[in-house]
Amino acid sequence: MPIHLEIVTPEGKVYADDVDSVVVPTTTGEVGILPGHIPLLTELDGGAITVSKNGANEDLAVSAGFAQCVGDKVSILAEHAINAADIDEAEVAEAQKRAEEALKNSKEMSDEEIEMLESTVQYASIQRLLKAKKR
Repeated sequence: MPIHLEIVTPEGKVYADDVDSVVVPTTTGEVGILPGHIPLLTELDGGAITVSKNGANEDLAVSAGFAQCVGDKVSILAEHAINAADIDEAEVAEAQKRAEEALKNSKEMSDEEIEMLESTVQYASIQRLLKAKKR
């Protein structure tokens, strides 16, 4: 019996498929979810989601968000998510560099702008680590 996994960001649905299991990075550590898992609502930490299907693993980078498991459906709502295969390392490195430069000159920025830049740096780091792991 599979689990239906759905990952949604503000831009739209990033992933939707029936899978064998999923491992998500929560603020208290990684949580593995198999069919028949107890109901769960948890806060996600930025990191890698590992999806297992038919004996193969697929990784996705995800930013902070929330995960809910009810029955055999897992729903993930995050600011950002991307499949490891779709990560453009050069683009990510450039975005991280721009955000780090902007943070150096953050004296005149609002707290929200600083938080957004810090989030960009963290998500870029997650993507770069995940891509490096896949080599």
